[in-house]
Amino acid sequence: MTEFSKLGLSPTTLQAVADTGYTTATPIQEQAIPVALAGRDVLGIAQTGTGKTAAFTLPMVDRLGSGRARARMPRALVLAPTRELADQVAESFGKYARGTKLNWALLIGGVSMGEQVALLDKGVDVLIATPGRLLDLFERGKILLTGVEIMVVDEADRMLDMGFIPDIERIFKLTPPRRQTLFFSATMPPEITRLTQQFLKDPTRIEASRPAMTADTIAQYLVRIPSSDPKAKRIALRALVGREDVKNGIVFCNRKSEVDVVAKSLKQHGFDAAPIHGDLDQSLRTKTLASFRSGELKLLVASDVAARGLDIPDVSHVFNYDVSHHADDYVHRIGRTGRAGKKGQTFMIVTPSDDKSLDKVLKLIKMDPEELTLDIDWSGVGSGGSARGGRKAPERAERKAPEQAEQAEKPQRSRGGRRSRSEPAVEAAAAPVEATAPEPVAAVSAEQAEKPRRTRSRRGSKSETAPVAADAPAVSAPVPASAAAAPAAAVAVQEPQLTQAERRGGRKGKDDDGGPAKGSGFGDDVPAFLRRPVPVSS
Repeated sequence: MTEFSKLGLSPTTLQAVADTGYTTATPIQEQAIPVALAGRDVLGIAQTGTGKTAAFTLPMVDRLGSGRARARMPRALVLAPTRELADQVAESFGKYARGTKLNWALLIGGVSMGEQVALLDKGVDVLIATPGRLLDLFERGKILLTGVEIMVVDEADRMLDMGFIPDIERIFKLTPPRRQTLFFSATMPPEITRLTQQFLKDPTRIEASRPAMTADTIAQYLVRIPSSDPKAKRIALRALVGREDVKNGIVFCNRKSEVDVVAKSLKQHGFDAAPIHGDLDQSLRTKTLASFRSGELKLLVASDVAARGLDIPDVSHVFNYDVSHHADDYVHRIGRTGRAGKKGQTFMIVTPSDDKSLDKVLKLIKMDPEELTLDIDWSGVGSGGSARGGRKAPERAERKAPEQAEQAEKPQRSRGGRRSRSEPAVEAAAAPVEATAPEPVAAVSAEQAEKPRRTRSRRGSKSETAPVAADAPAVSAPVPASAAAAPAAAVAVQEPQLTQAERRGGRKGKDDDGGPAKGSGFGDDVPAFLRRPVPVSS
């Protein structure tokens, strides 16, 4: 490995590196620092833990050593996908720029914008930001990017996962075309490749050795459970945490919603745990991380995005509550432990629905972790694979059965309680129905009784609800024998059908122009459209 003194850094920067305790450069630093010092674009393919933060911070400090920033016009811009990663870059810059007059500002969401604007007004050399807050301040007219000399994009593939690529493209277009670009990504999907081809000028491609083969200091274990029920997974997790001598550990979940549920479950069962993900308030996230780093917090339940790039030393255990969808994320997860020659243990909970994701992980790490068996009676835990608590389908059917029976007992009602057109007409009763009589029930045929259906009823007038006079004309229809034997009180009274003109109440139609109309001479058998009145000129 090469010493930093041979990479062309200034004495001031070398002293800052020595103060941090480092003497030799990592492969990514050894290749990237000389190229960056020469002012060329760099395309670095390196994962977390390879030292890439220093690979772009050290040459940036050296190159910006001379010159001063103007108000609202930073000279260098570093973009990071998450607030925590941006905060780490700012911390690293603070260490390496200690002997210089350079100043910097951290622009992240979740904190007061007033203090950030005040720093920008004074003028900063280096701006470390997340894309959202940077564009927010730009749109408010608080910052200009036309003076940017060096632009760094860190964890570009993670920005792609988070949907930041359109924002990154816009920010690139707001900076001068002559800027130097240092672009870092763990992987190179097609969208990232397109971005580099569009905005980087003849970059030097640097690829650090991929840590796909995990460190020998990490002991990996696989725990299979017979159920995909989230309740079963939480039981397995609590059993693992309880049986291990956990100094401090990180529990990884695939979704933010699961982070909250798992952290709450651990706390309810007496474990010292707290969640961290992107939806939490920034002050709470900062406080949680500080507690975990200091040892006050024992278990940190995190999503992959929130924990990406976090430098948390001396983690004894990593628990994979979910099998990661991307095999690379598994390597990032377990890389939190077993650092600096210390021993670490990792556990992965695997359900029957995780086989596909597990195959990808095993193919990448090229090994089979040792399998552990938990002494748990799974007979009382559902085997459902639903993410909504594993509720069984038969239970839902049993729960619906009484409701369906109750619905069957109720008589069918037409829309709005009005009488349906399809109800059969029956002969009116001889005596009028008294006000105290029970509500009439329509007599239906056996075929209709077997096949009840809801029909669209005709909008009737108010008179429909009143009893029909005995001498009113009634339209009769054949009544089955079973209906004829029914009591007179159970026979429904059918009103005569109204014509369209009667329903209009004397109002003119849209085709009535008031002119004289002549009949067609063909009688009432002519279709209605041929009987339409036609004005005749005199």
